[in-house]
Parts: sequence; structure tokens; C-alpha cells
Amino acid sequence: MSMIKVENLTFSYPSGIENIFENVSFTLDTDWKLGFVGRNGRGKTTFLNLLLGKYEYAGTISSSVQFDYFPYPVSEKSRLTVEVLSDICPAAEEWELMRELSLLDVAPEILWQSFDTLSKGEQTKALLAALFLNEGHFLLIDEPTNHLDSGARESVAAYLKKKKGFILVSHDRNVLDCCVDHILALNRTNIEVQNGNFSSWLENFETQQESEAAQNKRLKKDIRRLENSAKRTAVWSDKVEASKAGAADKGYVGHMAAKMMKRSKCIESRQKKAISEKSALLRNTETAEDLKISPLIHHAEVLARFEGVTPEYGGVPVCAPVSFEVRRGERIFLHGKNGCGKSSLLKLLAGEPVAYTGTLTKASGMVISYVPQDTSHLRGSLSEYACTHGIDESLFKALLRKLGFERAQFEKDIWDFSSGQKKKTLIAGSLCEKAHLYIWDEPLNFIDIYSRRQIEQLIAEYAPTMLLVEHDRVFQDAAATKIIAL
Repeated sequence: MSMIKVENLTFSYPSGIENIFENVSFTLDTDWKLGFVGRNGRGKTTFLNLLLGKYEYAGTISSSVQFDYFPYPVSEKSRLTVEVLSDICPAAEEWELMRELSLLDVAPEILWQSFDTLSKGEQTKALLAALFLNEGHFLLIDEPTNHLDSGARESVAAYLKKKKGFILVSHDRNVLDCCVDHILALNRTNIEVQNGNFSSWLENFETQQESEAAQNKRLKKDIRRLENSAKRTAVWSDKVEASKAGAADKGYVGHMAAKMMKRSKCIESRQKKAISEKSALLRNTETAEDLKISPLIHHAEVLARFEGVTPEYGGVPVCAPVSFEVRRGERIFLHGKNGCGKSSLLKLLAGEPVAYTGTLTKASGMVISYVPQDTSHLRGSLSEYACTHGIDESLFKALLRKLGFERAQFEKDIWDFSSGQKKKTLIAGSLCEKAHLYIWDEPLNFIDIYSRRQIEQLIAEYAPTMLLVEHDRVFQDAAATKIIAL
């Protein structure tokens, strides 16, 4: 057991106006299983890179352990998996690799397949297995569950639960609750460490916010009362000063003036104290304002019908024939392993060129809003994005503000956004579109927990018709009216 000490850490990017971190101090135990949470774009990946020594900073970071980072970059993916993993953990024996893979529900035979033939889930699990075999290293795990299906997420969470000595950046509440024993929270003004899983941290955080909000309300009331008292005292003081002229008892008038002065100073002192106490409150408040959407209501009961539909790539079917209907008011989640055709079915309904067999019927005049998985095509300004997609720019930016964007972000190129901010751009754009059917493909990848809860509340309030693929089980439980397993 050893410690990681961060003292007075201050950092900003060379082109940045504001500091990402300012005088941050805390201590971590290298035996802890830490979940790292915070709003998108606030600096979680940046902090991991600071631990790795990639940037210059003010302050000190001291540790006796070596840091490893996931996702690990694999340069030659055409090599055998066993060769790739041997480069990562050269001291590990082959049987140790096989043991770790079995703990992750992965067949050991993948060791003798080329790495690029593995699914994303298998690649993720294989790299995690190798990195944890580097004894004495502390692992920095950056969003490993994105693009993983529900089963793979559960396997990774169960595996991490048996390990120790890592920081896990994840926005999947179920995964965090399953495998961490401490939370590292990146707040608006500081980083704090708390014992427990995500749910216990969130409960404490919200209790603190409610307490501070009540105290803030009381202090605001006190400050207004003291301000009024100060005004009255000033009027009285002026009257006393005026009464000095020609007064018979100068001593009495002087005593009254001194008394007024003392009272004025006392009120001023109490007012300053109340203002000081108030300014220390709500510094880390995470606003989660309600989002809005204006779905269209189609006259037809059935908006889309799949009858024996099988998407194909190169003439090869990707799944067995699928049959289901999308009815007005439903929120249908497609559920299944990676590669079973979920995204292909969404693309097909959204009008993208996907070869298929079977019959797909769409309601006449149906308007669709589509959020794809991929964000790599995003570039240019937010204003240009709004213009290109024919959406109201003011509404678009107002939604992004509610999703945690700072105003300074509006001046940047979307290409420079974090992965979560790019995904929020697509979601906010979709919310601005009036549609009969909203098709979202893994919309929550990289999205922070606060925004996930906002989107859950939006769906509950407005009940738009939706067809989704999303592996966040908490979100699925909250939003789904029907789940179709492929």
C-alpha cells in the first residue's frame, strides 16, 4: 500500500483562458477502487494525463507507483492477440493471461486470433486483463464500457470488483455501484474524495446541496433584513446629527450619536459575515434544468413495421429475421450483443443505405430525428451546425447550456469538444427537431451522469415515440416501454 498525493495542483492549457484545476489538493490510497465522476469537459481525462506526466503543471503530484492507461494504444492490430498482450505485460505467463480472460468470460482461444478480428468487447477485456497483470502498477481506466453491450458491461464490472488499485472514469451508474469503493468527484471548484459507491456519494452530495440551498435562502433573507436595518440606522444617524444644532443637552445628543454609530458598525459587521458565509455556499452546485422537446403526433397508430427483416453486409446476414412494430407513444429498446444488427436496423429505418431482406413499412409523411453513434464527422461552429440542420440556434444553445456547456464553449470548433460534448451536440440538435419518431443509437456514450438523469426526466415528461439502442441499464429501466431482444 502506498499513497498518491496531489498538492496545490494548478493547470490550464496554453490556449486556455481559465484554469482547468486551481490549487487542488487530495490524497489517494493505491489499494482503493476509485470511480471518477464529473460533468463532460470538466477535465477528467486531462487529470489522468497529468498523472501520466503528459503536461506541465504547477504544484506537485507524488507517487511511488507506475501508472498505466486504458484504452491502451495497439499499433499493429494484425498481430496475434497473445503477441499484443505480451508487449503490455512481458512478465506474465500464458496461463495467467488465460486465467484473466476466463474471469472476463472470454474464450482463451482468442489469444491465437489476430487482434483486429476480435470484437470491441473482446479487445477491451483482453487489454484490461493484460494491464492488470502488471503487478504493482496503478491503472487509469478511461470509459471502458462505451460501445459494450449489457452483458459485456456486467462482465467488466464483476472483474473490476475483484481487483484493486485503479481509477475508473465511467458514467454507467450500475457499473460504478458494482465495482468501486471510493468516489473521486470533479466538482465545479474542487476535486473531493469520498468513501463508498456512486449511489452513496450522490445521496450525500444531494443532501449537502439541499442543506446549502436552505442555508443560502436564510442568509439572503438575513442580508436583506440587515440592509434595511442599515438604511434605517443611517436615517436615524442623520436625524441625530441634525438635532445637535442648538441642542440644550449636548452630552445626551453625543451619546445618542455614538450609540447609533455603534449599532451601524454592528449591523455592517453582521452583514459582511452573512455575505461571507453565503459566498462559501453552492460553489459546487450542479444545475440540472429541465429539458424540452416538441414531438409531433402522427395520425397513424403504427409508425413502422418490420416483417422478417434481416440487414446484410456483403450479402451476409447480420442477424436472424426480425419482426416488430413501432407504435405511437412507445419507447422501444433493442437489446442484444454487439454485432447482432441493432444499429443496422436503426440506420435502415432512418433511411440510410443498408441492404436487407424482408419488408419494412413506414407511415406516410413520418418525420424522423436520428442520433447516430459516430461523432467523428462533427466539425465547425455550433452556429454552423444549427444552420446546416435547420434548427433554431437560440434554442439549440439554450439546451446545451442546460446540458452543462459553459458559454466559452460556444466559441470553439466542435472538433475540439470532448467526446461527451460532441454527443450532447447531437442530442441537443435532435431535441430541437420536431419529429414523429426519435431514433437514437447509443446516445449516452460518454455522456455524464447529470445529463443522463435530465434526459430520463425529459422522456418521462414528454413521452416521445422512440426507438433506441442503449446499454445503460438504469436508463433503460427508467425509459423503456418495450424491450426487443435480438
